[in-house]
Amino acid sequence: MKKILREILSTGLYLLSVLCLTYLVIAFVGQRTEVNGASMEPTLSDQDNLIVDKITYRFREPERFDIIVFPFKYQEKTYYIKRIIGLPGETVQIDEEGRIYINGEVLYETYGREVIRPENIGLARDPITLGEDEYFVLGDNRNNSTDSRVEQVGNIKRDDIIGRAWIRIWPLDKFGILKHQ
Repeated sequence: MKKILREILSTGLYLLSVLCLTYLVIAFVGQRTEVNGASMEPTLSDQDNLIVDKITYRFREPERFDIIVFPFKYQEKTYYIKRIIGLPGETVQIDEEGRIYINGEVLYETYGREVIRPENIGLARDPITLGEDEYFVLGDNRNNSTDSRVEQVGNIKRDDIIGRAWIRIWPLDKFGILKHQ
């Protein structure tokens, strides 16, 4: 009887340890998330599964072109995945030709899927000066993305950033570390 009781206790402690370790990993190290929609194409596609790195930003600040995950403030358990374009203290603007300006200078980047059409410039038609803890984000599919150009998303606060998209784990034929810069 003692042997059975000891075995049950041992198994229970093992399972509790596994659950605690799993919680700690998800809360502080990384978590799985799924891409929903086409706003990050061609970099990420609908239903891609990613591991989000939650550790990196504990040691350094987010950088331009990092792909980040943050919660959508109007719907629980909904997360957005976008690319950082504007950094704290910078001024961002998009002109009628779809050029992105950072502090008055054209931003050269290769991640946008297409030129931003005039009807998709949104709030960035006028200069947007970011606060000391704010980031301006865009989806790579510039004409099919809800991002910092619209009021529902706006500028992203540093504290709202969950982490940095790190590895695509599904589909298997696209498995690998994501290119940020």
